[in-house]
Amino acid sequence: MKTKTLFAAMSFLTICSMAVQAQIPQQSIRWDKHSLIFDGKRVVPVMGEVHYSRIPQNEWREEVRKMKEGGVTMIAAYVFWNHVEEVEGVFNWSGQRNLRGFLEICKQEEMPVVLRLGPFCHGEVRNGGIPDWMFTKGCKMREENTTFLKYTSELYRQIYSQVQGLQWKDGGPVVAAQFDNEYRGRGSYLMALKKIVQQIGFDLPFYTRTGWPELKTPVPFGEMVPLYGDYADGFWERSLKETAGNYYKAFNFKAFRSSTAIATEQLGKQEAKINKGDEAYPYFTCELGGGMMTSYHRRPYIYPEDAYSLAIVKLGSGSNLLGYYMYHGGTNPTAMMPGNLDDGSAVYLNENQRTQATNYNDMPVKTYDFQAPLGEFGQKNPHYFMLRKLHLFMHDYAEVLAPMESSFPCSQDIEKGDDSHLRWSLRSKDKSGFVFINNYERLQQLSAKKNVQFDVCGMKFPQRPMTVPAGAMCIFPVNIDGIRYATAQLIAKRDGKIYLEQIKGIPTEIAVDGKVLKNVKAKGIAKPVYKNIYLVDSKTAEHLFLQKEGISVEQKNGSVKSQTSKSKKMVPMMSLAPSFKKIKEAESVRKITMAVQKVAEEPSDADFKKAAVYQLHLSPEMLQGRKLLQIQYRGDCARLYADGKLVADNFYNGRPFLMGLWRLPADCQKLELRILPLQKDMPVYFPREADVTKEGEEIVKLEITQQ
Repeated sequence: MKTKTLFAAMSFLTICSMAVQAQIPQQSIRWDKHSLIFDGKRVVPVMGEVHYSRIPQNEWREEVRKMKEGGVTMIAAYVFWNHVEEVEGVFNWSGQRNLRGFLEICKQEEMPVVLRLGPFCHGEVRNGGIPDWMFTKGCKMREENTTFLKYTSELYRQIYSQVQGLQWKDGGPVVAAQFDNEYRGRGSYLMALKKIVQQIGFDLPFYTRTGWPELKTPVPFGEMVPLYGDYADGFWERSLKETAGNYYKAFNFKAFRSSTAIATEQLGKQEAKINKGDEAYPYFTCELGGGMMTSYHRRPYIYPEDAYSLAIVKLGSGSNLLGYYMYHGGTNPTAMMPGNLDDGSAVYLNENQRTQATNYNDMPVKTYDFQAPLGEFGQKNPHYFMLRKLHLFMHDYAEVLAPMESSFPCSQDIEKGDDSHLRWSLRSKDKSGFVFINNYERLQQLSAKKNVQFDVCGMKFPQRPMTVPAGAMCIFPVNIDGIRYATAQLIAKRDGKIYLEQIKGIPTEIAVDGKVLKNVKAKGIAKPVYKNIYLVDSKTAEHLFLQKEGISVEQKNGSVKSQTSKSKKMVPMMSLAPSFKKIKEAESVRKITMAVQKVAEEPSDADFKKAAVYQLHLSPEMLQGRKLLQIQYRGDCARLYADGKLVADNFYNGRPFLMGLWRLPADCQKLELRILPLQKDMPVYFPREADVTKEGEEIVKLEITQQ
């Protein structure tokens, strides 16, 4: 391939490209109890969820490329029914709803796609994606009744019209499909959906379902691979306390594949047990928390370490496909038939408690940022780079890692904040293995662990017991590529060179060629520490082989320097701060009501007419190029209007309110920010980063940054 790809060596994407070019038959993709096998080679994919209908069409290609650069090797995407058929019988596949256009870009960018077909998706969309008009048909949803399956069949036929010629067997990117989502009924319903798509013409290498909750009756073995998930926190929790629920279990290595914390508002208490027969499937995930949304009543603040720790734990627990939800945030599209509710509010496509098929949470009208590695406007957040080094490892060592079994020397059932032992696991085969370490738990202060020594795969290391610092998360190789062991993380292998990351606070010890190299210091990519072995610091590991906006990482004398690429010069951007003026004080404070799901109800359009109003002035240069407006404010929640039209919104949780200015109308004359004030004793969970020490509202700071 002549195209620029993230990886120079034979990659999962290269294999996909070969299949496209050579029309390799369906049998070239298969799975066994360990992993996916592409063209006879085991792969450990990185799957990133992105919703094409939540991103403007003209940005798709760039965002797919960013995902590739982050190490994503497969895309997952919902097809939201009510995004394409808001009005019965009127399908809209235009603009950002153009599924075929998105798939064609994925084909050109050599990115395989798993389509999540619904009919129910959830995805924090109105009615879970089922159109309002379906609830006038007098049938139960998500059941094997003639009426529901009839309309679902029509949806699937429409989706097939977009997919036809772009399936994997045709040289296209669509490699798999998921049926429904978080379904707990009879397996025969899921099989009925599969029968429909196959009769229509879908013919894919494999099919999937969410592995939670447990089905009332099973799906026959081999028909659908169950995929799992875990999150660091959940906006859906009914509690307003910090670290509510049992998300802490996601930070401990365990054989149990699923989560007992996902969708607790719908599913209630779930047992921590492996469903019968699931161990015969490969361990894949489709909803590993790349971040978390904020609902009105619960507004988690997610840290980069949360996502990285979840990924380390899932990989160390035996997963051979990490699927992030979300990997890329987005913005809810505007309803094509907006309508009006009784209180004068427009009809929106976000999940909320007022819909006739009641959803369980009130979500922002527009934003679906999800605090993901790639945010709502494509901004690269810190965990984009942090996770990337793990993705390099998954790619380069897939064939070694995939057949390794996991073992768990520590307790698999812990209490929140348990600090009694070091959390670690081993994945091994024969005399080779990887030691996975996670001394981190969200919002808990785990201590440094002293006198640590491992005795695995016939190897005891390090020679003298070490201390694992608080917050350390890493992977140590044992008998891999000639390295007997190393107290440094294996990152990549390219052109015969092996790259290790020095873990902060852990002395690097490398045993190789009958020698033990102690207290090895990182020398970067300019000079090996021994023969073909290179040791780099964490920052270099995160940017290894990566060119970012014309900036390449170069190593000189052990220090990292940024150097401008010859192909593209970087022009420094002067700090830009829009001016603003308060033109209206907030009126009487609204009464926060408890809605049908017994959590606080978000404000309506009518409530925002009584909000404090700030007028923002943007100079012409601020609207040129890709610039991101950052609004630091205090308040309950805020909305941004361009010439009276709602373009962005935010539930305050301490993070800035963002708006990609390039998405504003070209002739935008007036930009208004409306903020509802904080109130005393609100029935809302605010994270510690949110300043709720006093009532009222204010703009703290406005800033514009270059994307």
